[in-house]
Amino acid sequence: MDDVATEPQTENGRRAYDPDADHAFPDEKLNEVLEFIANDDEIQAYLDAQNVNAVARKGYNDHGRKHIEIVRNRALLLYDLLKRGGVEFNGAADEGLDEADESVIVAFAATLHDIGHIVHRDDHSYYSIPLAADVLDRVLPNFYDTASSVRMKGEILHAILCHHTEEDPLTTEAGVIRVSDALDMEHGRSRIPYEKGGRGINTVSSQAIKKVSLRQGDTVPVLVEIEMLNAAGVYQVDNLLKAKLHGSGLEDDIRIVALNVREGSDHIVERVEL
Repeated sequence: MDDVATEPQTENGRRAYDPDADHAFPDEKLNEVLEFIANDDEIQAYLDAQNVNAVARKGYNDHGRKHIEIVRNRALLLYDLLKRGGVEFNGAADEGLDEADESVIVAFAATLHDIGHIVHRDDHSYYSIPLAADVLDRVLPNFYDTASSVRMKGEILHAILCHHTEEDPLTTEAGVIRVSDALDMEHGRSRIPYEKGGRGINTVSSQAIKKVSLRQGDTVPVLVEIEMLNAAGVYQVDNLLKAKLHGSGLEDDIRIVALNVREGSDHIVERVEL
């Protein structure tokens, strides 16, 4: 394929942000925040509880701890690639905050964006706002003074609200969250509803996605490569991911290519490009 990465695959086969790696941004504060999140009982309880309405009661794909881990890791990988590509971020900057706070906004928003599911799957992004606000009121003073906590809180809540398509992101940080949420589309996400007999379009299309990779692009900062096993995966790419990319503010910075990689079968769809 053209426009392939000029360096090894960003994720190195893992869905993991590596705190020990070299990054294109100041990462010391982010790494402290990530350690805090991993050891915070309330946050971790939310990540487990938010899957009840989504999966157990509504039969949707995973919205719990694993989904959050994947979204947060991909958001940080996407952020790093965009920074390497010279993309400017305005969320923290507009508030007079530091560059180091950009990644903290991304990390907190990715972690808390779905906690509204504990109230209801429908309109969950709006329910997430008061719940996340309570968590942030408790957590942010561990890292910021009062004025900076207020500004960080506003930026994180903005990114949470805009992860669905009803509201347009006004910051680059929020755009990263919106796109990254849609990048969790591989077959493992739909394992539980599929094993229970679910055959809705979200489940079937997710089962068709083998792998998602984030790389440095040649003509744009980020190349997202998606390996599909059959044409059902087009729904994930053309309906869900395309909708999240549109209006994200990152349309000119991310190129998405999906390929049908299954051999020896008739291919209704060979390639999709956004």
